[in-house]
Amino acid sequence: MSRLARQLTSLKKQGRTALIPFITAGDPDPAITVSLMHAMAGAGADVIELGVPFSDPMAEGPVIQRASERAVERGVSLRDCMDMVQEFRQRNVDTPVVLMGYLNPIEVMGYQEFARIAAKSGVDGVLTVDMPPEEAAALKDALSTYKLDPIFLLAPTSTEARIQAVTAMASGFIYYVSLRGVTGAKHIDMAEVSDKIGEIRKYTQLPLAVGFGINDPETAAKVATLADAVVVGSALVKRIEEVGDRNVNDGQKEAIIESVTTFVTSLREAIDKVGVAA
Repeated sequence: MSRLARQLTSLKKQGRTALIPFITAGDPDPAITVSLMHAMAGAGADVIELGVPFSDPMAEGPVIQRASERAVERGVSLRDCMDMVQEFRQRNVDTPVVLMGYLNPIEVMGYQEFARIAAKSGVDGVLTVDMPPEEAAALKDALSTYKLDPIFLLAPTSTEARIQAVTAMASGFIYYVSLRGVTGAKHIDMAEVSDKIGEIRKYTQLPLAVGFGINDPETAAKVATLADAVVVGSALVKRIEEVGDRNVNDGQKEAIIESVTTFVTSLREAIDKVGVAA
């Protein structure tokens, strides 16, 4: 069983919903990313989703697009992201880390080489936003060779056939996009989320994580009553953007870490009040 699977299984047994915060690696400065990862883990993150900067992040709203742009301007690469995970592992060997990004940098590196370096660095799962399950066999094989979990997206528009295809390929967990649109959008339809999660559960025993549009503790708590894990990205990245800039000094670094810690703590407390989805 992978570190990711162990973590989510353990939380389920404890009656707790997982919290998965997202940040973009290298935003606003590569020197702060590992510190932010430790801060989130200390504040109650059960899994960390680390965004790989990309020049054309098509699934992202403006907040995460800007974060990716800042990191790309800093020259942050896929290898740099894995180096950050390796540094994180020097002090934290328990909190799973999922790389979230786009296929092009992985293809350039090569599936086997990417999987080898990712596993050596301490990565646990990989979510490639623009990799459909119909084309994912070679990447899945490479990830499986190194015991990495391939994670896929499902959406409100996913058909029964697509749900079956994704559940057959995925491991670790399945990421359900809670609304139509990009990251950072609002107005989650909880009834629709509940119905779709019920439909997905017919085809898999994997944990279901819900993300997109979860901008505050209240919404996180509502989603936690339906899902096995709650993913929060844009709301967190926005706080980093509001405090930091492209030239982070020591004072800004401390302020960013404090802002992130406070917000993740508030999410953790809200989620824990409602327990785990039935």
